[in-house]
Amino acid sequence: MSLQSKYQAVLDLGAAMGAADGSVEEKDGKLHIGGTVKTQGQKNAIWDKIKAVGGGADDVAANIKVTGEALTHTVASGDSLSKIAAAYYGDMSYYQAIFEANRATLSDPDNIKVGQVLQLP
Repeated sequence: MSLQSKYQAVLDLGAAMGAADGSVEEKDGKLHIGGTVKTQGQKNAIWDKIKAVGGGADDVAANIKVTGEALTHTVASGDSLSKIAAAYYGDMSYYQAIFEANRATLSDPDNIKVGQVLQLP
């Protein structure tokens, strides 16, 4: 199995997040991944995915930059924080980070309203 195949889930996550300036190169026995995402939370999610695949310094080098642009989501019918977390971070458990980022307007992670604009970490 090639390193690119091993880390395909990481590459797919970056694409789903809309990572810009993506680069992938296998050289010197390592997979070199680069790109730019909007938030630190997205960068953290990519690193979490690398770790979940079993990645380490031995076979992957990632250079993920953060633009710091504000990222928001307007709640639609059927949305939940878990569903939003899965869409933006590839992991439903990130719902808690979204909840914490919106504590000023949310008192309960299970109580979001259609049309509400959420800040994404």
